Amino acid sequence: MSTPINNRYEFVMLFDVKDGNPNGDPDAGNLPRIDPETGNGLVTDVCLKRKVRNYIALVKGEQPPFEIYIKEKAVLTNQQKKAYEALDADEKKEASQVEQAKAWMCKNFYDVRAFGAVMSLKEFNCGQVRGPVQFTFARSEDRIFTGEHSITRMAVATQAEADKQHGDNRTMGRKFTVPYGLYRAHGYISAPLAKQTGFSEEDLELFWNALLNMFDHDRSAARGEMAVRKLIVFKHDGELGNAPAQKLFELVGVEKNRDDQPPRSFADYTVTLGAPPVGVELIEML
Repeated sequence: MSTPINNRYEFVMLFDVKDGNPNGDPDAGNLPRIDPETGNGLVTDVCLKRKVRNYIALVKGEQPPFEIYIKEKAVLTNQQKKAYEALDADEKKEASQVEQAKAWMCKNFYDVRAFGAVMSLKEFNCGQVRGPVQFTFARSEDRIFTGEHSITRMAVATQAEADKQHGDNRTMGRKFTVPYGLYRAHGYISAPLAKQTGFSEEDLELFWNALLNMFDHDRSAARGEMAVRKLIVFKHDGELGNAPAQKLFELVGVEKNRDDQPPRSFADYTVTLGAPPVGVELIEML
């Protein structure tokens, strides 16, 4: 593994959705998530991290040091058991042993190194890791409208259902989409925390690639067309930083350029970038 990163970073990611549901809310019948007071759309940080994890797993084949801790159908105690087996340790939960297990998990699991994890389970305790890479919720630039569509499936699930419908095998369902929404997410990368987990320059490069390409490998009928439109990175000269994060985020302006019509494409917005302060480099990756 290469050495941990030595610079603090912040980033702004703009992505859009067309005729799809970017992040359904299970508490609301899988409707697209919204801020109920403003009507702006939301995409959770957990959703974005999921897509990063899936991309890393695809590219690296879930092999150490790029295994994925939080993945579909994973049993977390089984994941943590690997650390105790590799260290030839028993399950006594001694402090030194937990620290060794935590270090092993950071070394072998990319998402633990990047995002952190709560691994202080009763079995195979590996402690807690605070990750250097964090996202905010993504929020749409404008109010979104949720379209509700009836859909028909020309089949039924069971023979009993077919008999009940007397040969009419059509079943009805509902589908929810956002006609168009441009979403903005902010992110933070801490060099001091990267030193604690071993998050390296190689890991960082892989993370940027994941952000740029993750939607291309996450297609589904429900999500419609999704794409990253802008990735603007602020790189500080040192590990502690040279400017407040909120001041850097304010340098990225997004304005709708057609006030009379609802937005329906990225071309309906204008993105402007201000000059960064001394000690901060602005990198426009996309």
